[in-house]
Amino acid sequence: MNRIWDLGKFAGKTALLEENGAEMSYEALETESRRLAEAAGHRCLTFILCRNTIGSVLGYTAFVNNGIVPVMVSSHLEENLLENLLAAYQPEYIWAPEDQAGEFPGMAVVYEACGYALLKTGYEKQYPLYEELGLLVTTSGSTGSPKLVRQSYTNLRENAASIAEYLKLDDTERPITTLPMNYVYGISIINSHFLTGATLLLTDKGLMQKGFWEFFRSAGATSFGGVPYTYEMLFKLRFFRMNLPSLRTMTQAGGKITPELHEKFAEYAAETGKNFVVMYGAAEATSRMGYLPPEKALEKKGSMGIPIPGGKFTLIGEDGREITQPRTTGELVYEGKNVTLGYAERGEDLILGDERNGRLETGDMAQFDDDGYYYIVGRKKRFLKIYGNRVNLDEIDRLIKAEFGIETASAGTDDHLYIFVTEEKIAEPVREFIIGKTKLNPAAFRVKVIPEIPKNEAGKTLYRELAGYYA
Repeated sequence: MNRIWDLGKFAGKTALLEENGAEMSYEALETESRRLAEAAGHRCLTFILCRNTIGSVLGYTAFVNNGIVPVMVSSHLEENLLENLLAAYQPEYIWAPEDQAGEFPGMAVVYEACGYALLKTGYEKQYPLYEELGLLVTTSGSTGSPKLVRQSYTNLRENAASIAEYLKLDDTERPITTLPMNYVYGISIINSHFLTGATLLLTDKGLMQKGFWEFFRSAGATSFGGVPYTYEMLFKLRFFRMNLPSLRTMTQAGGKITPELHEKFAEYAAETGKNFVVMYGAAEATSRMGYLPPEKALEKKGSMGIPIPGGKFTLIGEDGREITQPRTTGELVYEGKNVTLGYAERGEDLILGDERNGRLETGDMAQFDDDGYYYIVGRKKRFLKIYGNRVNLDEIDRLIKAEFGIETASAGTDDHLYIFVTEEKIAEPVREFIIGKTKLNPAAFRVKVIPEIPKNEAGKTLYRELAGYYA
C-alpha cells in the first residue's frame, strides 16, 4: 500500500489540536483513519469539503494513507461550481461537515466521525483510477474550471520529505493554520509536519480576529505560513510589536512578496532570532520547488532562492538553449520527483499516467545571480497571483464575455487585477460578477473604463498598452 505517513510511530503525541480544546493523538488518528477507510470499503474517488478542523484532516489522512483518492475543495465552494465538479468526476463518496450533509438530498450517510459525514453519492459511473494517483487538487484560483492537478503518492512523499528537511522540522513543531487545507500550501504543511510527529493547531479564524492570536499564544504556535497578502496584513497589524515568544519560523509562498516587505520581515527575524523563509512552488509540483535559506533572507532579498533538496532548476532561452550566464532572463524549468502527473479535466482522465516525466516548464521568467540564487522577473503566460491564488486572465475574459457579451481585457500585477471595459454602466456589475466567481478579496479588483480595447492589425489585444493604467 502507498502509505505516506507512519502515524503509529508517534502514538503518544498529539497530532491535532483545535482552538475549542478538542484534540486527537497520532494513535487515535491512525485508528480513526483505518475505520473511515474501511467504511469506504475500497479504492475509489471521494470529495472532501475542507475546513481547518479535526474531522476534515481525518478524512484527508484516512483517504490518502489508505489508497482512496480525495478531491480537495473548500466547504464554502459556490453550489453550482461544486455541482459542476461532481458531475464531471462522479465520486463514490463525499466527506462533508455534518452541518452540510443535508445539502445533498438522496445521498445516504454511511459513516460519521468528528463532525463529518461520509455520504454515498449514488453515481452509477465510477471512473478507473491510475494506480499511482494519490490526490487531486484544484489549480489555485480556480474559477469553476473542472481542471484538477493529478498528484501521485511519490509526489506527496518526496515533496513532504524535502520540505521537512530544509525547514529542519521535528516533533516539537506546532504550526498554526493560516491557510485553507484545500490549497496546496496548506496541504504541504500537513504533509511535512506529519512526517515528523508535530502537532497541528487548527483554526478557521483569520489574522484580523482576536481569537486567532489568543489561540496562537495559548497553544504555543511555533510557525505559520502566509501568502504576500498575509504579510501585508501582518505589517498593518503592527505584527513586529506583538509578543509571540513561541514563534520560531515564518514561511512565505503563493506569489512574490515585495522586496521592501521581504526586507522588513527578514530584519525582524534577524533581530528576534526567528526564521523567515521565502519559498516558491506550484500545485503542478505538488507544492514546493524552491526556498531561500533563512540565513540568506536579508542578503538575497527579492530572491525566491535555490532548488529544494532533490530538485533542479534550469533557465531556457527563447532559442531553446540552456542559459548559463548570470543575470540573463529565461523560462524557469524545474525537475524533481515532486513534479505531478499532469492535469485532469474530466473523469476519463483519472486513468492517465505520468505525462510530465519529472519535468515542469513553470511559465515563470527568471534570472540567477553569481551565487546561483534565482529571482522571478515575470511570467510567460497570462497568469496573476491574487493573494496566493493563481488566476488565469484569459479565463477571466472568457467568463465576462459569456456573461455580458462584451469585449474586455484583463491585466495587472500580482494582487492587483485590472479589468478594462468600454462602457461605464457595466463596470460595477462586471466587478461584482468576478468577485463572486473567484471568491477572492474585493480589494484586488479594479474595473477601468477606456474608449477602446487596444489591438494590433491581427486583432490581438495589446496588453502592454494597458500597462500605463496600472504600472
